[in-house]
Amino acid sequence: MAKDKGPKRPTRDEYVLEELGERLVEAHQEKENVELEIWNQGSVVGRIVKLDSRTKLIHVEKGNGETERVPFMDIMKVSNAG
Repeated sequence: MAKDKGPKRPTRDEYVLEELGERLVEAHQEKENVELEIWNQGSVVGRIVKLDSRTKLIHVEKGNGETERVPFMDIMKVSNAG
């Protein structure tokens, strides 16, 4: 009997992923606070401190000083934190 793994992550085309990546790089370079909408988790607000191409993780420093690591493929949307 196969184990149900829950809802599958929506697929996105190459153009959407490239645009998302460019926005993340820009936010990292400008050291600006962003809100990342994470698939199946809600959102994370903070400053991107590291883009790890090897592990494909985005390191986000939140307001309380904690660093959260978010998988690139789980990021659905990037917006300015207001």
